[in-house]
Amino acid sequence: MTDHKRLAFSIIQFLHDQLQSGGLSSGAQESLEVAVQCLETAFEVSTDDKSLAVAMTLPEIFASATAKHPPESQVNNNASQNFVSEEQRVEAETLKTEGNDQMKVENFSAAVEFYSKAIAINPDNAVYYCNRAAAYSKLGNYAGAVQDCEQAIGIDPNYSKAYGRMGLALASLNKHTEAVGYYKKALELDPDNDSYKINLKIAEEKMETSSPTAGMGGVDLAGLLSNPGFMNMASSLMNNPQVQQMMSGMMSGAYGGMGGGGGGGGSGGGVGEGGRSAAAPGAAGTGDLSGLIQAGQQFAQQMQQQNPELIEQLRSQIRNRTPSAGNEEQP
Repeated sequence: MTDHKRLAFSIIQFLHDQLQSGGLSSGAQESLEVAVQCLETAFEVSTDDKSLAVAMTLPEIFASATAKHPPESQVNNNASQNFVSEEQRVEAETLKTEGNDQMKVENFSAAVEFYSKAIAINPDNAVYYCNRAAAYSKLGNYAGAVQDCEQAIGIDPNYSKAYGRMGLALASLNKHTEAVGYYKKALELDPDNDSYKINLKIAEEKMETSSPTAGMGGVDLAGLLSNPGFMNMASSLMNNPQVQQMMSGMMSGAYGGMGGGGGGGGSGGGVGEGGRSAAAPGAAGTGDLSGLIQAGQQFAQQMQQQNPELIEQLRSQIRNRTPSAGNEEQP
């Protein structure tokens, strides 16, 4: 009974300390005072009896106990991370390797299945999620890739490849601002990775490019139309009598084709006014289109001769506009 009295004494002492702290409402203070009186009566103890005091206060005893024994939730989390047996780890690694082999032969759907089986066995491996994200991206499932990259980063916040693949998936969803942040994080963790550097540059450029200029495969249309050299050559092309004649022929051919069914010429190729043969709809247009293509080629040659710098500018805008996953292999 002495130990019980010492425990009751410690509890009463703790309650007294709470009353003296002054941080309680009047109702709470009254409740604690009643609790103190009840404990003193039930255990026949008094705070004046210092023989019942222990070396440590009740909060100190509690703090010492919790330091030695972590919360149950933390114990459960640690247990969940270590439940995979060595045999299961080997099986999961085998499945991952099978998935990697399928990626090499571009059988991405099969790769997803193998990675998913590996995840089912060992869900705490960041590599499995990251590899499946790569397979999802190849299949065009960028939302799935984003989710898997988030899982991988949650498991291993220092996994650079997960940040890089997250950037690729976000860029494919036209979320270039978010992609930039993940590319930068990937570079922080892997500063020598050229793929991250290139993709970061592309994402930053696309952030700065407004939607009207983002068309035509990444060509800066607004800048092109404001280029005096390009506009002068385009004006020269449109003023070329040969081009004007071809455009006129295409328009008249198109209208003739739409109205060709209204006469009394019978079916098939008949004879029109003035004894001229009526060509089948689209026949004249085909010849004019070939001529227009030829004129376009001449225009391109003219641009190359007169303004080679502009041609090189267009080529540089078209090249390297799509973020690349590089030639990296799956880990």
